[in-house]
Amino acid sequence: MIQATDTVDEDPVDQVEPAPPSDAGVTFAGDTGQLPLETRRALVQLLLGPSVDGHRQSKLWLVLLRDEAILRSRLHDLFLDLVVDREQKVAFTRQVVADDIDAPVLLRRASLTFLESALVLFLRQRLTQADAQGERAVVSKTEVVEHLRVFERDKNVDHARFERQMENALEKAKKLSLLHKLRGGDERFEISPTLKLLFPAEEIQALAQSYTAIAQAGTQGSGDTLDQAGMASNPAVQAAASEADDRDEEALE
Repeated sequence: MIQATDTVDEDPVDQVEPAPPSDAGVTFAGDTGQLPLETRRALVQLLLGPSVDGHRQSKLWLVLLRDEAILRSRLHDLFLDLVVDREQKVAFTRQVVADDIDAPVLLRRASLTFLESALVLFLRQRLTQADAQGERAVVSKTEVVEHLRVFERDKNVDHARFERQMENALEKAKKLSLLHKLRGGDERFEISPTLKLLFPAEEIQALAQSYTAIAQAGTQGSGDTLDQAGMASNPAVQAAASEADDRDEEALE
């Protein structure tokens, strides 16, 4: 396991001033909002997703903790729930599911290709290993590539295309803020602790068995779907808005 030496400065709680009165939060002409500016920023970050990271967004995290009640209320107005893990210092939103109401869905799902979902599984496993050893979860690009390469089809003749697919999988993980690049010349990334909340251990065990079987078969499993793998209904897939995919890789419907 690679260990990171980078440190993140954390602000003490008393550095966040109490929220000003609502009439002091006017930020533009005609503003009728009632939240202070920094509280609005926290709300917007939650809506943008995929999370508020207390290790990397320390001031925003403290604002979120201070105004958790009002933020939760505003999100409930949008049929969203606020998930806060104080130990991991991570917060994110998820869609409210209620059988007795027809709630509109605000969060859209981000489609993941097979390799992208395989990478998410790999990162979650590495996060578990790092936690068990009391280390920061850090992975290199070389390790990512070595892991994903086992899913290349036997007798594949289009190696350049598969290289693009692996690169795209890595970029998707960074886009969803599941990986944070560390300072320095080496391509090393810290795995976001958000994955621990989004993918419980029991789900990981089931997914690991499926992907191990596929890797041993030497195929890319193009016939499998994210629903079959248990991924599409997971909040991690819902963390970012789905965008048109202009790549030439095989996407799972």
